[in-house]
Amino acid sequence: MQLFAIPTGNFKLDGGAMFGVVPKSLWSKNYPADENNMINMAMRCLLVVDGDRRILINNGIGDKQSEKFFSHYYLNGDDSLEKSLSRAGYKPEDITDMFLTHLHFDHSGGSVRYTADGQSFETVFPNATYWISTPQWEWAMHANRRESASFLKENIKPIEESGRLKLFDEPGELFPGIEIKFYNGHTEGQAIPFIRYKDKTVVFTSDLLPTHAHLPLPWVMSYDTRPLLTLDEKEIFLQEALKNDYILYFEHDLYMECCTLKDTEKGIKVDREFKLEELNRMLSQSDLP
Repeated sequence: MQLFAIPTGNFKLDGGAMFGVVPKSLWSKNYPADENNMINMAMRCLLVVDGDRRILINNGIGDKQSEKFFSHYYLNGDDSLEKSLSRAGYKPEDITDMFLTHLHFDHSGGSVRYTADGQSFETVFPNATYWISTPQWEWAMHANRRESASFLKENIKPIEESGRLKLFDEPGELFPGIEIKFYNGHTEGQAIPFIRYKDKTVVFTSDLLPTHAHLPLPWVMSYDTRPLLTLDEKEIFLQEALKNDYILYFEHDLYMECCTLKDTEKGIKVDREFKLEELNRMLSQSDLP
């Protein structure tokens, strides 16, 4: 098995929205904001290559929305989905499985693009099965008024129309060595991959833990539909991560790609931080605990 970081560019969101009830005087010490209170965040996806299987986890915001839409999110950075796949040695046509943790636009917008004539839509990964949890699919198809702006029909319906949508009902091992667990605080049926890699477990944290600054239990996004459930889910997950020496892989953290955890008198904190490309070296040298 090989793992490749696939950065797809950066975007900005309001820092207050990202940290909920936590005062800016606290969260800004861990994650800086600009003069407009916006924080810059990555859209960092993950490619898992295992034999003939090439599994892409999430795909960023895409490029098909209007200029007005994108202006709200201040896209920045030089990375793109296709450039990052190319650096790893692959093309969209090579992807066999497109796994989506959930269907918010910053995680799934790269699933679909305009056709060459600009009149309709097509899937970006023509040979891939698109995997989405059944509870998330149903939640997105019947979106509540609070989340409806994050579930864009042009990101979702063309997947179904392609005939390559695969829904899964239960958590468990979806692919060899990749276990999926459901977390429902952010959105119903958010599916988090736990990847067994060289005797370690790498967790693609998605919006369960969007950045390392969200490690403190009460630091919960205002975007979460059930913040108290998120708090409970985080507590259980972090204890499990600490006990099992998980490696956390952050999708949205501009400043930290991966980390391990440690227990302290002030709660669970980052222990070691590193990039995914350093992981093989560290594991081969037994440089991780």
